[in-house]
Amino acid sequence: MLRIAELSMPLSFTGEDLRRQAAARLKVPERALGNVSLYRKSVDARKKNAVRFICTVEVEVDGEERLLSRLRDHKIQKAEPYTYHLPVSKPLQQRPVVAGFGPAGLFAALILAQAGQRPIVLERGAPVEERSRVVEHFWNTGELNPESNVQFGEGGAGTFSDGKLNTGTKDPRARKVLEEFVQAGAPEQILTDAKPHIGTDRLPGAVRTIRETILSLGGEVWFHTTLTGLKIHDGQITGVKYQKQTGETGELETRHLILAVGHSARDTFSMLYDAGLVMEAKSFSVGARIEHPQSLIDKAQYGTAAGHPALGAADYKLAVHLPDGGAAAGRGVYTFCMCPGGFVVAAASEEGRVVTNGMSCFARDGQNANAALLVGVSPEDYGSDHPLAGIEFQRRLEEAAFRAGGGGYRAPAQRVEDFLLKRASTRLGEVTPTYRPGVTPTNLDACLPEFVAEGMRQGIRLMDRRLHGFAYGDALLTGTETRSSSPVRILRNENCQSPVVKGFYPCGEGAGYAGGIISAAVDGIRCAEKILQE
Repeated sequence: MLRIAELSMPLSFTGEDLRRQAAARLKVPERALGNVSLYRKSVDARKKNAVRFICTVEVEVDGEERLLSRLRDHKIQKAEPYTYHLPVSKPLQQRPVVAGFGPAGLFAALILAQAGQRPIVLERGAPVEERSRVVEHFWNTGELNPESNVQFGEGGAGTFSDGKLNTGTKDPRARKVLEEFVQAGAPEQILTDAKPHIGTDRLPGAVRTIRETILSLGGEVWFHTTLTGLKIHDGQITGVKYQKQTGETGELETRHLILAVGHSARDTFSMLYDAGLVMEAKSFSVGARIEHPQSLIDKAQYGTAAGHPALGAADYKLAVHLPDGGAAAGRGVYTFCMCPGGFVVAAASEEGRVVTNGMSCFARDGQNANAALLVGVSPEDYGSDHPLAGIEFQRRLEEAAFRAGGGGYRAPAQRVEDFLLKRASTRLGEVTPTYRPGVTPTNLDACLPEFVAEGMRQGIRLMDRRLHGFAYGDALLTGTETRSSSPVRILRNENCQSPVVKGFYPCGEGAGYAGGIISAAVDGIRCAEKILQE
C-alpha cells in the first residue's frame, strides 16, 4: 500500500475525486488502483478566496516498488500500517493501583487490564454519568461539590472540554489512543482529521465504554475514593491508603502505583511532598477566556468560504513573544484550548475560588468561539521557592476572581475595548456570555497580576494583526484561567519511576509530563508498559 500526501481538494470533494487525483499523482489509470482510503485531512485557508482541503490517502496498487522507483516523489511513500503490541509480561504478585481516572489513568488502566494484570483504580470523583449531573447542578445553582466537578471524576478535566485530540506528540501510541476511542464509540473521523475532536457531548459515552472494557477484563474502579497516603519500605512502595466519601478508610497492598491525579489534586500534591517525593515548581500560564462571535472568526479565517458545511466552525491558534520593555517584557502570550462554537465553563474545584475553562459539543454549533488567552509565568513569579508555590499563586488569583465576581461562583468579565483602555466594564456588548452561573461586568485588573494583564493587552493587539477582529471591542474576557497545566513536576527517571520510591510512577498532566488528552493518555500507556516490562 502506498501513502500519497498533499492532494489539494475542493471543499465538496468526493471519494471519486480522491481516486482520480491519486491516479494522476501515480501516473496510472484509475482502473489500476485498488482501495483508496482517506488517511488525513486538513484545511488550507492561506488563500481566503480559495479555501481547500489538503488530503493524504492510502492506495492499493500493484507494482509498488516499481512505481516508487520511477516516480521518486518524496510525497509518495510506502505505507506502514500501525499495530500496537502489548509488552509480554507475567502476572504481578500484587495487583497494580492507578490513582486518578482521567486520560492518563484511563489508558494506563486499560493497558494493564488488556495485559491481564487486573488493575485497581482509585478515583475521588463520580462515574461520568453521575458526574455530568453534578456539574450541571453546579453551573445552574453555584453549589460546588469539591470532590466531583469539572476537574475531578471519571474522564478527568478533558471530559468537560472540546474533547480535542490534536497533539504535538509524535509518539506512535497516539494512534492506539484514537483507535480505542473509535472502538468505544467516538466518531471515526477522528482517525483522519488533522485536528480531531470528540466533543463534550460524545466523550462521556466513550469514556464509560472504556471503563466497561477494563471491568470486563478483571479490573476494578473505586469511585468516590481518594488516595490519602503511601506505604513505603526500604525505598519501595508497598501499599496505598485511601478514604471513601462515606468516611471509610483502608489500605491496599501493591508494589506498583501509577499516580495520574491530574493538575488540580492540590491536597494530593501536599501529601506526596510530606511523604518525601521529589518534586519541583514548574512554569505554566494564566489569563482569562476570550469570547468572540463565531461568525467573526469564521469570516476572518475562511473569507468567502465562511459557513460552508464542509468546513464547520473555524478555529485559531495564536502566539506572540512580547518585546522588551514594560511589565510583561519578553513574555510569551498565546491562545490555548480554543473551542469553536463553544461555551466558557465554571471549572472550580475548591470553595471560594473561580476558575474558567472552555468546552464545545461535537457539532460546534454555538454562537460564540472562545479560547484561553494566557501569559507565561515561571517559579520566579510565585513569591517563594517552595515546590508547591505555584499552587498558592493559582489560589490567590482564583480567590481574587471570586471576590471580583461578587460570590456565588459568578465570574468577573470585561469587554475587550474596556480592558485595553484600562477601564471597568459597566455593561456587556454584542457578545452574550456563555459562562454559568453568570458573569459580573468589572475590571479584570483586580484579579490579575500587573504583568499578566499588561501581557494580555499587548498580546490582543499583536494577535489582531494576524487574526482580524481578535481585538473586537465587544469581545468578552472572563476570568480567571489558571489551570492551563500543572504548576508542579514530580520527578521521575528513565523508567518513569520516582528516583526515591521504586514502584511509584508519576504520570500524565498532573505530574508535569503531558498537556492535553492525547499526550496524557500516551503517558499513561507508557507508564503501564514500564510496569509490564519490569
